[in-house]
Amino acid sequence: MEFWQNIYSNFDPVAFNIGSISVHWYGIMYALALLSAIFVAKWFIKHDKLPISNDLFDSYIWWAEIGVILGARIGYIIFYDPNAMYYLTHPWDIFNPFFNGEFVGISGMSYHGAFIGFLIASILFCRKNKVSFWFLADIAVLGISAGYVFGRIGNFFNQELIGRETDLPWAIYVDGVLRHPSQLYEAFLEGVLVFIILFAIRNRKTFNGQLAIYYGILYSLARIIAEFFREPDIQLGFLYGGWLTMGMLISGIFAIMSISLLFIVNKKDNK
Repeated sequence: MEFWQNIYSNFDPVAFNIGSISVHWYGIMYALALLSAIFVAKWFIKHDKLPISNDLFDSYIWWAEIGVILGARIGYIIFYDPNAMYYLTHPWDIFNPFFNGEFVGISGMSYHGAFIGFLIASILFCRKNKVSFWFLADIAVLGISAGYVFGRIGNFFNQELIGRETDLPWAIYVDGVLRHPSQLYEAFLEGVLVFIILFAIRNRKTFNGQLAIYYGILYSLARIIAEFFREPDIQLGFLYGGWLTMGMLISGIFAIMSISLLFIVNKKDNK
């Protein structure tokens, strides 16, 4: 286990360089997350013979991706960044990859912000194209849950969202301290496990939107569990009692909203 525990000392987060620009494994993983989400969603459309054209879904992908990127960055600034007011009053710096003339990339993305951006973009797309939002959302969450695995692996490679201190044998050294590889826990809990459950029940749903709402519930519960192994954001710390984190709080709100939607949408669909 010695190599594994010291993996960060033996691993370069930069995959390769193009001139003065460094391409990180983090970016590659996020690209794979997007591509795999699209591939999985299209596979289900074809395999399950879902009534949506390939051209329409391709158009939707662009809307959803723009919503995800905008939501992820803005959500991080609102929920987690201590310099939120600066960015909100200087919006041109939100996606500025340069600092003092040097390319440093863009860091700081919020999953919950990405999800809100995804919802807004999806609703706008469905209204414009007269498509059922809940029907499309059921397809999307299958791809999202699968692609999410690569996103969390990207966090692991980028040595961010680190875990809490532990002496378990599979712990890894981060700046000389043994910690949970919490990013990999999240990849399994919030990605692999949620995808397997949705995959298993997809043909048993009784109304459009059921998979999407189940995803909201399952992800929120998985995230809350994972937060017990993840170090709270350094700029926020614990919000209450030495255990409540911002991730737990937002996930709890999402879970309550999703459970409420389960009854509302089911009742509406039955009518």
